[in-house]
Amino acid sequence: MNEATGTKGIVVAHGGMAQGLVDAVRRIAGGAADALAPFSNEEKSPLEVKEELERLAGDAPTILFADLLTGSCGMAAVVVARGSDRRAVVCGVNLPVLLDFVFHRDLPMEELVPRLVAKGRDGIHTLPQGS
Repeated sequence: MNEATGTKGIVVAHGGMAQGLVDAVRRIAGGAADALAPFSNEEKSPLEVKEELERLAGDAPTILFADLLTGSCGMAAVVVARGSDRRAVVCGVNLPVLLDFVFHRDLPMEELVPRLVAKGRDGIHTLPQGS
């Protein structure tokens, strides 16, 4: 098993958003969603969020998927990932990002993270008004 095979994802978001995203991935991807763990900042101090993310990430290669960069979830994720080449943060998480992650998490981190960012951007569309 190469190092990237064990890459796990932690979806960190406000309220019930993390659980909802992980549940949606599970409905679409089945057991592949087991690579994701939901985490809510609900009723937690910034220090508690940081400490819990550290514990959940452990020593495994981990991508922290945050809802907002400037919110408490994103800020804690940045602190937890800072200085580690085994951790990365992807902010503005959406369903296309998480689905791509669970099916491609065996890629090396340096390939996987840019791929996920591109997938997230590609997942946002608009239709002409009146369509």
